[in-house]
Amino acid sequence: MEWNQAEVAKRLEISIPAYSKIETGITEIGLTRLFQIAQLFEVSPADILLEEQDHPEVISSDEIIRLQEELRIKDDEVIKLQQKAIELYEELVRK
Repeated sequence: MEWNQAEVAKRLEISIPAYSKIETGITEIGLTRLFQIAQLFEVSPADILLEEQDHPEVISSDEIIRLQEELRIKDDEVIKLQQKAIELYEELVRK
């Protein structure tokens, strides 16, 4: 089977970006999707899970959680800076 991402995504009935995120480990999948992918590639779900462990470039769930928390903190900082910019602008307008 020599399918590209578009073909696999179509067979899974999901978008290409959604499949790309699964393939790169950005999106964690549930059991239903795991079994669907295993069936599509004619392998066992265990084969997929074991294969994932053989790739050190795949980010662990703990690392994803840590990065999500860092992103949340940065988003909070951006919101605070935006609020400060609005306050300063309003001060300038009032003067």
